[in-house]
Amino acid sequence: MTMKLNNLKPAEGSTNSEKRIGRGPGSGHGKTATRGSNGAKARSGYSKKLGFEGGQMPIQRRLPKFGFKNPTRVEYKAVNLSSLQKISEKFNVTAIDQDAIIRAGLASKNDLIKILANGELTAKLDVTANAFSATAVKKIEALGGTVTKN
Repeated sequence: MTMKLNNLKPAEGSTNSEKRIGRGPGSGHGKTATRGSNGAKARSGYSKKLGFEGGQMPIQRRLPKFGFKNPTRVEYKAVNLSSLQKISEKFNVTAIDQDAIIRAGLASKNDLIKILANGELTAKLDVTANAFSATAVKKIEALGGTVTKN
């Protein structure tokens, strides 16, 4: 048998006939069109709202509100003394300011920087930042360095 366009057909079992719903009682899918009996789901345009629990009071309304967002909070990017030591060794500098910290990849240009006292510092450094912890100031000044807030 030669292959011709008029005798081409899909492989056996590869296709299903479309279920034509709502086309009268003879189709077997008439009247309610496979939607069951009454209710919101039987109506056109139905879509379940996010968090809907069947009319029961949803959990986001049952539970109380909590927490507090402080509108005047100032958030700092923390930089430790050990990081300052690495910057001074890597770039061979004695004065570290915001630009040096940004170049080292420890903060972005819009961050406020606070120097914390974690780690060891061996170099005498002149450090400029937005804020310092009291212990960090003591450690920097103990080595003869200076601290400048900007």
